Amino acid sequence: MTVRIARFSKGDGVAFGVVEEGEQVVARIDGHPFGGVELTGERYPLAEVRIVAPMLPSKVVAIGKNYADHAREMGGEAPGEPLIFLKPSTSVIGPGEAIAYPGKLSQQVDYEGELAVVIGRLCRDVPVERAREVIFGYTCANDVTARDLQKQDGQWTRAKGFDTFCPLGPWIETDLDPDDLALTTSVNGELKQSARTSLLLHDIPTLIAYVSSVMTLLPGDIILTGTPAGVGPMSVGDEVSVGIEGIGTLTNRVISRD
Repeated sequence: MTVRIARFSKGDGVAFGVVEEGEQVVARIDGHPFGGVELTGERYPLAEVRIVAPMLPSKVVAIGKNYADHAREMGGEAPGEPLIFLKPSTSVIGPGEAIAYPGKLSQQVDYEGELAVVIGRLCRDVPVERAREVIFGYTCANDVTARDLQKQDGQWTRAKGFDTFCPLGPWIETDLDPDDLALTTSVNGELKQSARTSLLLHDIPTLIAYVSSVMTLLPGDIILTGTPAGVGPMSVGDEVSVGIEGIGTLTNRVISRD
């Protein structure tokens, strides 16, 4: 049975909870959800809490050009090995929070809808065949990118690293087969991206093995698995939604940072 884990704020505090399917209720968890879920007995209607980013990771490891059609639209061939880069933890925001467009620094900020993997335990050098053992669950992500700065800088740290450039949510599905899920991105209700995760060039176990051969992964760390074709610019005032089958929809509005 799928367990849907959310982080929510109620009053001055933030806690993890289990979203009870069909009841529109979140049941509070005692502490964090790693290593077993213990409920406190407190339950709140979803309408009375604010759902925030489902995890605050120590790092976000993202994968570039992991769909062949996206690699082509970027004007190149897909890499033979996973292409990894980092987004800072300070780029993470949750559902309903605003993406801040840094208009004084960038003239083209793009959406990139992606499936995100949430790591569930400390791990390093994970074999492909054991990769699923370290997965806590899956959520939706938007790898927001200042495309002009990406091209200008020749490396991606600034383009990918602005505050608010990593929306995650709305929650984590802990029991989900990620191998063939529908993924869509829409801007103001207009469909922009549509693909299936079966088209990933490097599948999720391969990505976990590759990334963990480079760096230790901690509980709550996020791996963004790559975006399909159809990326494009957002403007101030736009509403961007990333939907993934079996998880839900992550929606954020774009505002001006300046």
